[in-house]
Amino acid sequence: MSSANIRLELCKYAEKIVQNRLVVGPGGNISARHQGKMYLSPSGFALAEITTEEWVEVDIETGEITDNGLRPSSEVLMHLYAYRANPTIDAIVHTHPPNCIAFTLVATDLPVMFPDQAALVGKTAYIPYVLPTTDRLAEAFVAKVNEANSILLGNHGLVTTGRNLREAYYRTEVVEESAKIYLIASAIRTPKVMTDDEFAEVASLESEAYRIELLQKMK
Repeated sequence: MSSANIRLELCKYAEKIVQNRLVVGPGGNISARHQGKMYLSPSGFALAEITTEEWVEVDIETGEITDNGLRPSSEVLMHLYAYRANPTIDAIVHTHPPNCIAFTLVATDLPVMFPDQAALVGKTAYIPYVLPTTDRLAEAFVAKVNEANSILLGNHGLVTTGRNLREAYYRTEVVEESAKIYLIASAIRTPKVMTDDEFAEVASLESEAYRIELLQKMK
C-alpha cells in the first residue's frame, strides 16, 4: 500500500467517525503508520474536512514533520509513543464517544458482556483523567498500549489500536456499543458478564478467527 492509499483510507475512516457521532467539532485524531512514517490528522481540523493532502507526515523515529508543514494534532506524542512501543500497531483512532465518556464518569472496568466484544476487542484498559495533549497523557497511554487494544481515558474518550485502520475503527464502534449496553443494563441491575471460560470459547471459534483475519486485510 502506498502513502497515497493510506491518506485515502484516513479520509474514509475520518468520515465514518464523524457520521457516527464518535466526535463532535474538531475533536479526536487518527493516524496510520507506513514505512517509518505516520500520517496524522492536523491540529484544529474537523476530521471529516481533512483532504488527502492535509494529513501530516511525521517521522516516527525523530518526530519531525516531513511534508506539508501543517501542525500535527496536539496529541502527536500519544501516537508517536505508541508506534515506537508496539511494532504491531499500524493505526490509532482517538475519539470522544458519548457512551464511553459517560461510562468513565461512573466506572472504570468495562467488562466483556457479549461475543463481538470478546472476539474483536477483548480487555479494555482504563486510564484516570490526565490533562489532554500533554506528555503525561502520552506516557500514561503508552504504559497500557501493550496490554490492550482499546483504552478508555477518564473524563475524556477512547483510543483504539489495530493492524490497520479498519480494525482500529471497528474496535471503536464495539467499545462504544459495549459502554452503551453496560449503562443501560446497569440502570436496571448489575449486568451479567461473560465468564473467563465463555470468553475463551468465543476466541476458539473458527468463524471468529476468519472474521478477524478479514478485518486485518485492507480493502
